[in-house]
Amino acid sequence: MRSSLIEAAVMLLWAFALAAQNSYRTALPGYRYEFPRDYFNHPEFQTEWWYYTGNVTASDGHRFGFELTFFRQGVDRESENPGTWDVQDLYPAHLALSDLDEKVFYHSERTNRSGPGIAGINEKEGRIWNGNWKITWKHDDQFLEAVDEHFSLSLTLHPAKPPVIHGENGTSQKSESPGHASHYFSLTRLKTTGSIQLNGKSFTVSGLSWMDHEFFTHQLEEGQVGWDWFSLQLNDNTELMLFRIRRRDSSVDPYSSGTYIDSDGRSVHLSKQDFSLTPEGDSWKSPVSRAVYPVRWRVSVPKLQIEVEATTLLNSQELAGPSQLIPTYWEGAIDLDGHRGAAALVGSGYLEMTGYDKALGAGR
Repeated sequence: MRSSLIEAAVMLLWAFALAAQNSYRTALPGYRYEFPRDYFNHPEFQTEWWYYTGNVTASDGHRFGFELTFFRQGVDRESENPGTWDVQDLYPAHLALSDLDEKVFYHSERTNRSGPGIAGINEKEGRIWNGNWKITWKHDDQFLEAVDEHFSLSLTLHPAKPPVIHGENGTSQKSESPGHASHYFSLTRLKTTGSIQLNGKSFTVSGLSWMDHEFFTHQLEEGQVGWDWFSLQLNDNTELMLFRIRRRDSSVDPYSSGTYIDSDGRSVHLSKQDFSLTPEGDSWKSPVSRAVYPVRWRVSVPKLQIEVEATTLLNSQELAGPSQLIPTYWEGAIDLDGHRGAAALVGSGYLEMTGYDKALGAGR
């Protein structure tokens, strides 16, 4: 009963947040990024998230994928002298571990208010946290720590390339209306080392991670029902971020786009006509949401002579928690196999699919 009352209260706050959108700034062209400032909080925008995903391998060859995501959802910007327990922002967070060898997916979610240091973002301390899930910055490195009932992560993330800004003129446009966009950047190749504790066993791991940070107030609009998003880390030291926005009539929205990052860290914007993301037929039906997700994809970027197949070792990587404060979505580790011209090309990455159980009203 207590859980139901808490969930109802949080949902009410979420409704207030939606009603308060007009008091927040929108993402418009001309934004000038500044680091390290932009790694942290942007309270003038209503919605903000930090996505950490990665593929790591233990010293014995055991493979894992992981996700740690921090959200900030603005509720009230009007209070001049808020009290400790007043809610100006909600802080949801998601944590997931994909045991790719054993074919088991673990995930958890939580939602907190800042309170007396329960959750928040602090640039001065170089810290983003929600309870005992946290990211700590020390110079360019990030330290990821998260503890769950079944597993824990303790990872060091070191950037091999500088931040990559997506979109054009500082803005990743998601639909035609002004302000229906985000300010969006990534760290696309984070060399990762550390340990995973799982069900009483310890694994020393290494691999690659990816960090996305977006802040905005509006994104999707009527007729746009969800998106398919890919982060691809290839063995020739290049990366791709690609997303396609799906429309209600099953067409691909013209505001779908992406970014290619070359081996030296230089980025090239890709528009919808520069690439294609095509489901290849294999699908998985969630026993929880009943959504059907395509789990084999063909990724093609003709101008770069890149064509790879994206597959997963674990179909069941859906985050469908009991609260549904964040829409249900599939986010999981993928493998890549294909070619660039005549040269073989392999890699790993992450795939996110939203709007397959029901249409979204806002999104990535």
